[in-house]
Amino acid sequence: MAFKATIFKADLQIADMDRHYYQEHALTIARHPSETDERMMVRLLAFARHASAALVFGKGLSDAEEPDLWAKDLTGAIDLWIEVGQPDEKRIPKACGRAAQVVVYSYSSTSHIWWSQISSKVARARNLTVINIGAASSEALSRLAQRNMQLQCTIQDGQIWLTTNNETVEIELSRSSA
Repeated sequence: MAFKATIFKADLQIADMDRHYYQEHALTIARHPSETDERMMVRLLAFARHASAALVFGKGLSDAEEPDLWAKDLTGAIDLWIEVGQPDEKRIPKACGRAAQVVVYSYSSTSHIWWSQISSKVARARNLTVINIGAASSEALSRLAQRNMQLQCTIQDGQIWLTTNNETVEIELSRSSA
C-alpha cells in the first residue's frame, strides 16, 4: 500500500521590495510521504523568492524528470528550474541544459560537504545558482508548518522575513560558488 501525499494550504502574502512584486497567493502544497516539514517549507520559501504568474510546484520527489518548482514561458520552454535539497551531481547539468536558469536551495547542516563534493563537477554551468539556507533558519521554518497557514513574506535588500500570526523567522541565505 502506497502512502498518499499530505495536503497543506497556504495563504502567502509576498512583499518583495527588491523585485517590486506584491501579490497574494493561495497555494495548495502536496507534501510527499518522505518529505519533511523543513523541506516543504524551503520549497515554500523558494516559491516566495521567485514568485511570478508562471511559477508552479513540480512533482519533485515524485518524478525524477520534474523539479520542485519551475516556470515555463508561453512556448513551453523552461525559464526557471528550482531544486530543493542536495540533488545528485548528474541531475544538475541535466537541469542546466533544459532551463534558462537553475537554482538549488540547499538547507541541511551537511550542505557544505555536499557542495564541496560536487562543485567542481558542475562548475561549467553558467546558469546555476546554489543558495544555502542556514541550519537555524531552516529549522525555524519547519516550526511554521501547519496544515492551514497564513504567511507573510517580506523581502528587502536581500533580507527575508517569513511571518505567521505569532512568529517571525529571519532567513539567512548565502550563495555557494564553484
